[in-house]
Amino acid sequence: MNIFVLNCGSSSVKYKLYAMEGEKVLAEGRVERVGQENAVITHQSSGKEKVTRTMPILEHTVAIQESLNLLTHPEHGIIKSAQEIDAVGHRVVHGGESFSDSVLIDGRTKEILDSLAELAPLHNPANVIGIRAAEKLMPKTPQVAVFDTAFHSTIPPHGFLYAIPYSVYQRHKVRRYGFHGTSHKYVSQRAAELMGRKIEDLKIISCHLGNGASIAAIADGKSIDTSMGFTPLEGLMMGTRSGDIDPGAIFYIMRKEELNLHEIDSMLNKHSGLYGMAGVSDMRDIEKGIAEGDKLCKVAFDMYEYRIRKYIGSYIAAMNGVDAIVFTAGIGENTPSLRTALVANLPYLGITLDEEQNKKRGEDIEISTPDSRVRVFVIPTDEELVIARDTASIVS
Repeated sequence: MNIFVLNCGSSSVKYKLYAMEGEKVLAEGRVERVGQENAVITHQSSGKEKVTRTMPILEHTVAIQESLNLLTHPEHGIIKSAQEIDAVGHRVVHGGESFSDSVLIDGRTKEILDSLAELAPLHNPANVIGIRAAEKLMPKTPQVAVFDTAFHSTIPPHGFLYAIPYSVYQRHKVRRYGFHGTSHKYVSQRAAELMGRKIEDLKIISCHLGNGASIAAIADGKSIDTSMGFTPLEGLMMGTRSGDIDPGAIFYIMRKEELNLHEIDSMLNKHSGLYGMAGVSDMRDIEKGIAEGDKLCKVAFDMYEYRIRKYIGSYIAAMNGVDAIVFTAGIGENTPSLRTALVANLPYLGITLDEEQNKKRGEDIEISTPDSRVRVFVIPTDEELVIARDTASIVS
């Protein structure tokens, strides 16, 4: 079975084609600057050279069509026709309370997704545009929606409700939803495999640390809490997002700086976090600044580490213990100094790092020593594979 995975953003399309027998990636690529005359498409089929083209791509249907053209190209492609694609799996950021699992897309599904647009205005509309474009190009091919929020649908009410009037939740569904669900699901399951144990018997803390970052408490294979909330703004300090902040401080800043709603939203989402503290949002630049004696970079790094550590501690309390901690995503996978600092500041867990293992990158690796009471892993995430697996399961 061949599964075509699509991740459509407002101005981009990322894709992978999987052969599910063996879960092999047959081809992958991305289209950037959708909507512009100088859009760039990059494509690579297994065993063949990468192809890069610049061309006008003014909307998503054209972007997906160009991707299919490259997949079926006599020289650069890997399949003879789009009919060899058995199903399409779509990443959809927000499923609200309507979707607690991946679903086969039909007319009713699209109606509900349209109604959820205001919960994720930057993502869901683009995801739905991708669904409609793929349906237009492959009308007989089953389409499946896989939701970032679905994995967190197991969080109990005492974990997902906010302490606001319950009527507000009832009317507007203001609650914790959580995000990065496919990533947390993948790395926690992979950690269980590496431990040789059933995930149903484990307590795992999954740390997805990228430009956007979240932590999940996973007990018995289910998410029981996660740091992101109603939006991806809550929780950890991130590349450009503030994370947790006293709501009263927001009102105070608005008054003092004379900011409107759009401006305060922009400040908290795009001009805060590492960037707000140190002027750079990339952890590599933070580390470089520290090496050069930049005090604000050091403060930003310490804040970042401290907030991760606080969430780890709170989730140990929530689960009454922990068996494994997993790091993934750009910062989680590629910043050994952060992992070293976190472990050094958690001595009560009885973790000892293997520093040589901790320096490795790009592979599934255990970085704790055999005598550690809590095991620590670095696992590159594979959200597309989760989407492909769910899609194959549903259409089968």
